[in-house]
Amino acid sequence: MRSSGIPKSILVINPNSNNAVTNAMSDALSPLRIAGGPQINCATLSDGPFGIESVDDAAAVVPLVETAIGGDVDADAFVIACYSDPGLQRGRAVTSRPVFGIAECAALTAVTRGGTFGVISILDQSIPRHQRHLEDCGLAHLCAADRAINMSVAETASGEGTLARMIEVGRVLRDQDGASSIILGCAGMARHREPLEAEIGMPVIDPVQAAVTMAIGAVCLNQ
Repeated sequence: MRSSGIPKSILVINPNSNNAVTNAMSDALSPLRIAGGPQINCATLSDGPFGIESVDDAAAVVPLVETAIGGDVDADAFVIACYSDPGLQRGRAVTSRPVFGIAECAALTAVTRGGTFGVISILDQSIPRHQRHLEDCGLAHLCAADRAINMSVAETASGEGTLARMIEVGRVLRDQDGASSIILGCAGMARHREPLEAEIGMPVIDPVQAAVTMAIGAVCLNQ
């Protein structure tokens, strides 16, 4: 932990190597960078896959995340910014500082909005991985449905037509699945949160914002 008098900080780790995703996350975190609050630094793991789109991709970044957390001596808290929270338990095992996974934090935030939540994922193949993680967290019963837009991580961050597809899927989660709130199931979706929320008329939770909000509380309260 940093010594007294040195500004506290939170390290947000993007486990993929796509800097566009990291930049989108950083932009979405701008409202949380407040005077007197902890610094929020976003980092890209350059050795990671360009997008985490499979079980193998998620498994490959676990040791990278563990090394990034275990080797850091400056941050007061860490956020793993990939929706399946790869390396969460191993990251927590190598530091006494708090480590937050964006999927776990998003689900817990959604619970506070009442009812069940829906998840918008990038690919169909991502959904079983997400479901297993929710089961491990004891929150799977609160997930009304997880539906994919079937676009790559890179496309969700910068591709045309992404928002239109997210609105389509969001309406299905709201009208057919009965979700009371929507979680964005990819860190690369950050810039679409506000327009999506405006279109579907219900809370939309960006998981990176949710996790960093919790990290700020932990850091400021020395928890």
